[in-house]
Amino acid sequence: GRELSDMNRAALQQMNRGRAFTAARAMPVARPVAAAAPRRTPLNVKALRVNNVEIPNSKRIEISLQYIYGVGSTTAKAILRDTGVENKKTYELDEEEINKLREEVGKYTTESDLRRVISQNIKRLRDIQCYRGRRHQMGLPVRGQRTKTNARTRKGKVKTVAGKKK
Repeated sequence: GRELSDMNRAALQQMNRGRAFTAARAMPVARPVAAAAPRRTPLNVKALRVNNVEIPNSKRIEISLQYIYGVGSTTAKAILRDTGVENKKTYELDEEEINKLREEVGKYTTESDLRRVISQNIKRLRDIQCYRGRRHQMGLPVRGQRTKTNARTRKGKVKTVAGKKK
């Protein structure tokens, strides 16, 4: 560090005198990195992780649990009832309550496991070529809805057919 700054100083002095010099180009002075200051406030956790899903901190736990795929309002209420945890904001939970919730949510089929089960069921329907399976293949409504009009969610954007005049 000291030799580097001496070389820079010498190079700058030669440049200021107006003489040509052969030294390498002036390098910036290396400064020591300051140690990280100790934290004044405790670490603020933005979201709680349950079942590999980050659930929001600012909402009540009954609503926050519904961010997990496969947990709706009924299941969230059942989880709170079974664990005995009060429906308060997520950031107000203590470690014991969080562990109870994680254990209870673990009893349900959620997230990737649930997605896999659903896709396997649809694949089975397609393989046996039943009515519902064929409707899935064709991308049409499966549960008996009308298709003459509406059903745009399943059928996609309108494909206009020419020659349909009165």
